Amino acid sequence: MAAVWAALRTFFADIWSFLVSNFDPLSDTIDILLVAFGIYWLLLLIRGTRAVQILVGLLLLIGAYLASQAFGLQTLSFVLDNFLGSAVIIIIVLFQADIRRALARVGRGFFPSQSARQESQLVEEVVRAAQALAQKRVGALFVLGRETGLDDLIEAGTPLDSVVSKEILISIFLPYSPLHDGAVVIQDGRIAFAGTILPLTLRADLPEGLGTRHRAALGITEESDAVVVVVSEETASISVVVTGNLIAGLEAPQLRVTLRDLLTSGRREPGAEPAAPLAETGERRAPTTSAVDAGGSG
Repeated sequence: MAAVWAALRTFFADIWSFLVSNFDPLSDTIDILLVAFGIYWLLLLIRGTRAVQILVGLLLLIGAYLASQAFGLQTLSFVLDNFLGSAVIIIIVLFQADIRRALARVGRGFFPSQSARQESQLVEEVVRAAQALAQKRVGALFVLGRETGLDDLIEAGTPLDSVVSKEILISIFLPYSPLHDGAVVIQDGRIAFAGTILPLTLRADLPEGLGTRHRAALGITEESDAVVVVVSEETASISVVVTGNLIAGLEAPQLRVTLRDLLTSGRREPGAEPAAPLAETGERRAPTTSAVDAGGSG
């Protein structure tokens, strides 16, 4: 243990000596603030995902490498040195989904009007598909990802990487389609997965009349910030679920406004309006305004 402390003291002493002899107050302060902001932004990006566990594992390996050098464990030090020597490649491989999402977010920041048009077009395609499926009394489940990554929460999905269009969405959920039994996951403006299995809510206070689709919608929104559109096969009604709250009985215009409020207009969360009374099925009916309802148990 004394050797570890000695190695740490030497390490920090070298850093302090380097800073004292090479510190430029203006440029170095800006440099440190930019790095701190980058680290903070990265932590916000991976918060709540499996990437946090992977990052902790990498930090433990780095700690084991420093300890192996301090105690003179040559074999372990050699193995970890070669492994961590490719740390950049390892990070890119392990965090490729998060890096892609971060770059897409940066692009949206530089081209906000183009991003708004894309999200508006996405909303329109989802609304048209949900309306057509409701008219045919075909059940459907659309998961619209926002900031939180969904890869760690879905299972048994078929990767598609397809454009979002009414025709594709309808064809997926028609009864003879091999992918109709499950949810469609839309991320970064594209259909990422179809036929996915979502986590079901464990809440015991739900009223009767909510089927597996609604429970799956509640489950995924309890663990992420996704917005879910549910088309009921039994009642032909369209619902939106967000943050564990359900709004039922939406017509196409109401669905369009609700999704745009959540996806394009500042990503406003529900809760601005007082709760509406529960319907007999236990679902919450659509409000008369464009605000999203947050009350009730769903």
